[in-house]
Amino acid sequence: MTTPKKVVLAYSGGLDTSVILKWLITERRCDVIAVTADLGQPEDLSGIEEKAMKTGATKACVVDLREEMARDFVFPMMRGAALYENRYLLGTSIARPLIAKTLVDVARTENAQAVSHGSTGKGNDQVRFEFTVAALAPDLQVIAPWREWDLMSRTALTAFAEKHGISISSEAKRYSMDSNMMHTSFEGSELEDPGLEPHASCRQRCVPVEEAPDTPEIVTVDFECGNPVDVNGKRLSPANIISTLSEIAGRNGIGRIDMVENRFVGMKSRGVYENPAGTLLYHLHRDLEGICLDRELLTLRDVLAVHYSRCVYNGYWYSPEREAMQAFIDKSQECVTGTVRAKLYKGGVWPLSRVSPNSLFSVGLVTFEESCDYDHKDASGFIRLNALRLRQHGAAKRRAAKHEGRS
Repeated sequence: MTTPKKVVLAYSGGLDTSVILKWLITERRCDVIAVTADLGQPEDLSGIEEKAMKTGATKACVVDLREEMARDFVFPMMRGAALYENRYLLGTSIARPLIAKTLVDVARTENAQAVSHGSTGKGNDQVRFEFTVAALAPDLQVIAPWREWDLMSRTALTAFAEKHGISISSEAKRYSMDSNMMHTSFEGSELEDPGLEPHASCRQRCVPVEEAPDTPEIVTVDFECGNPVDVNGKRLSPANIISTLSEIAGRNGIGRIDMVENRFVGMKSRGVYENPAGTLLYHLHRDLEGICLDRELLTLRDVLAVHYSRCVYNGYWYSPEREAMQAFIDKSQECVTGTVRAKLYKGGVWPLSRVSPNSLFSVGLVTFEESCDYDHKDASGFIRLNALRLRQHGAAKRRAAKHEGRS
């Protein structure tokens, strides 16, 4: 494999990627283009390009991916009701294929031969980045310094930074964190012991439930074909839907979980995740589906949701199976249009009402009052036919028991 002359680096401006940038220059003798993804994260990105250039990058840019992330990654995933291991809303997972896709796009524009990332050899993100590159640009090399260098501690990274004049924050970080427009994850420190509760500083978006307002807040969200389009009567862009609902849900203590999950690489890990917008949308979307989706269609979609969530978590966004499942999911959502009104209170989401022009709900069928839409006598044949196999099975068991008694 030839040594790349130009590398596109996923650059956050923190200690790890700053050291990686300089390491690529000094150890690999590469020109480095630093690319920072603006995913709507709370961090201030001003000055990050200047910092990359001072560290030695030949070019540096911040790419605004907020609308693309919401429209083309978050919303498709949420149409699929994806929950990894029935709890995790995949806030970090869904951003990785977009970041990797952006690295590939910049590499093509700049005629680079490789891309690089700062993921460690223990985690899932290395897989997500590199699966995406393999799918979109298999000719590009991927450089993963954490799998190559001997800088295996924060002390070593800090020493390298000081040696090469890289400015770093003097403030020690308690956690390894990842944030985007809807999600913040916390790992490390006391969280590495599942028997310890998180420190009070382990939060960013969700107020503690005991500090949430004592008065419930009412929110109304409109959906079209499974996608949220309007909040409280105001039509918003996909990214603004996420940011608005994140603020609303977060101030009501909604969307925080503390869990131990199974990483794709085989180990268990413990993390605290805050995803207020995703949590609220998940509940409201599922509620609207209750009146819009046929029973068997909903059942099949929910079966696929398990496999779909694994695809996202494990980095298979650009796989044929995810794309095929997405086609089915999107077909299932064609009639999921309507409005859900909900009460938010102390970490909970309680839908109050839901209406849809495509509702399958029939008052004439379910009413306790007299109705000409349903004949109670029809249930007799339905029960008799569906109980046929149960009668057959019961008879066979009785014969077997009788035979066993004789012997």
